[in-house]
Amino acid sequence: MLAIAALTLAALFTGAALYVLLAEHPARRQIAPEAQLAQWKSAYAHGAVMQASLAFLAGLAGAAVWVRWGDLFFLAGGAVMWSAIAYTFGVMWKLNSRLKGTPPEAAGAETVTMLGHWGRLHAGRTLIGLAATGIYSAGLYRALT
Repeated sequence: MLAIAALTLAALFTGAALYVLLAEHPARRQIAPEAQLAQWKSAYAHGAVMQASLAFLAGLAGAAVWVRWGDLFFLAGGAVMWSAIAYTFGVMWKLNSRLKGTPPEAAGAETVTMLGHWGRLHAGRTLIGLAATGIYSAGLYRALT
């Protein structure tokens, strides 16, 4: 059950990240800079809590499978899932803070550039989620065969 929970949580994280990468962020880029930033701030405020919770819980579930059954696939998947949190703090935090600190009415070309950069950095989080989901899938497949 823990293995399925780990995989499900990682897949939920990945699905949310893919949605942001492939749907929400490209749509946001079609509107005026002030509206882009205002929408990003609102979406970020809601999405950050959800994605951080999913990343943490997916990693915790993977670590629990490893502790209980000694499955290194789940230890690796948990570490990769937790690396999404480290990536956010280590790579994206400064840019996130700059965007959050910019008033929407001050948004302009520089803000649009920052949001474009944010989208590329978010793609890294998406790849982390895909990797963890793949590792958990392989571990679960191996356990079931």
